[in-house]
Amino acid sequence: MEWYNKIVGRETEKKLLQRYQDSEKSELVALYGRRRVGKTYLVRCTFRDEFDFSYTGMYKASKSIQIRRFSKQLGAKVSPSDWFEAFDMLRDYLLSKNKEKVTVFLDELPWMDTKNSNFLEAFSMFWNTWPMGNTLLKLYVCGSSTTWMLNKFIGDKGGLYGRTSRSIYLRPFTLLETEQYLTEVKNITLTHRQILDIYMIMGGIPYYLDMFDPDLSIEQNIDVLFFSPNAPLRTEYDFLFRSLFSKSDRYRKVVEILSQKLKGMTRKEILTSLKNDGGSLSKVLDDLIACDFIRSYSAIGKKSKGCIYQLTDLFCLFHIRFVTNEREQDEHYWTNIPEGKNAWSGYAFEQVCLHHIPQIKAKLGISGVFSNVYSWNARPFTDSDGISWDGGQIDLLIDRRDDVINICEIKYSSEQYVITKEYERHLIDRTALFRNLTHTKKSLVNTFITTYGVKKNIHSTAIQKEVTMDDLFRNPDI
Repeated sequence: MEWYNKIVGRETEKKLLQRYQDSEKSELVALYGRRRVGKTYLVRCTFRDEFDFSYTGMYKASKSIQIRRFSKQLGAKVSPSDWFEAFDMLRDYLLSKNKEKVTVFLDELPWMDTKNSNFLEAFSMFWNTWPMGNTLLKLYVCGSSTTWMLNKFIGDKGGLYGRTSRSIYLRPFTLLETEQYLTEVKNITLTHRQILDIYMIMGGIPYYLDMFDPDLSIEQNIDVLFFSPNAPLRTEYDFLFRSLFSKSDRYRKVVEILSQKLKGMTRKEILTSLKNDGGSLSKVLDDLIACDFIRSYSAIGKKSKGCIYQLTDLFCLFHIRFVTNEREQDEHYWTNIPEGKNAWSGYAFEQVCLHHIPQIKAKLGISGVFSNVYSWNARPFTDSDGISWDGGQIDLLIDRRDDVINICEIKYSSEQYVITKEYERHLIDRTALFRNLTHTKKSLVNTFITTYGVKKNIHSTAIQKEVTMDDLFRNPDI
């Protein structure tokens, strides 16, 4: 099998790329997404690496070096003085081919836009002045810096305003795509539970999955990748932030603050933890959301002013919990870790579920029903009648347009989950608390999302709907 046929999923994205390639006009298509998610691989596979010109920006390289390498890729004997000349040379080179269609791929575009380089201005002029003659230009660009791609390129208010034919956001693999990748590309056959355990660490990032050695156990692989001498993913966390954000320390600090309170924090709480050193915090939060490190949600019934921010990036969560803060590194740490996995596993599984809402809705038979997703919590209080209420929290609420709310409890377990008499009482009381505080008139459906389901007994009747780990591996469109 040729390397460019070894691609898993991405069917929608491949069709989009091919559609614009086959159109009868020039096209500018921008792909963006988290670093290591497979943007470059997707483009190169789709077009079988057959480009009339391609160039990849270099991390922290100066303007002169970037331009010199760009012109060398063109085969030019003289290095241009600036990006305007460089793109003029590219135009002349492409037109000299006398083809009906030329295809160009510029990768890591944000790294080319160095300070005072006028890169974007030169790029805009190149695209906007492409001749309307017999040669169509198919121009594909990629960038891992999601904020740069969204704010400075796709959202440009200057020469590129409204000129992008299509922007394509590439998400990490789902559990199903992760299974397909490990099976079809890596020739590794694992159970759903084993794949889930990998996903809770790697978060469905193809580049990380490709590092797995089929001859080692999962625990051994994690030790080799994170804890062994010169482990390849030990420094990845730091590089992620440095390669995405110009002031990466502030972004890391916010992520690490959120990792200490896994249920999330308000902007005010984050600001307090930063010791009021919160300059441009709104931008930092917006950028982290755009790059899929965190999510924001409002409590049900409340407006965005009470927004909660929560760490959702599984790779970052694992790295902060077990790698960054591990003082005495043991190259067999993950194989021999005596404790500490349980709390992390429970929260990581919650995040996996949040990444698979379409699969959960498909299992519940509500794929076509409009809904909003929330989390919810309440502190203990005494109501106006003098009745004391214990506090409570709900991992996931699916608030549906058809006057139903699924109250979802998420539990990671090594076997079927057992509902005890005490736990049944807890579920009943929590549902009453939720209705009392939200004043909702909607039907409330207790829904359990677990690895192996709920064990049937006299107390399990408190659960109306179930979703299991296997359901998270389904294709929600089927």
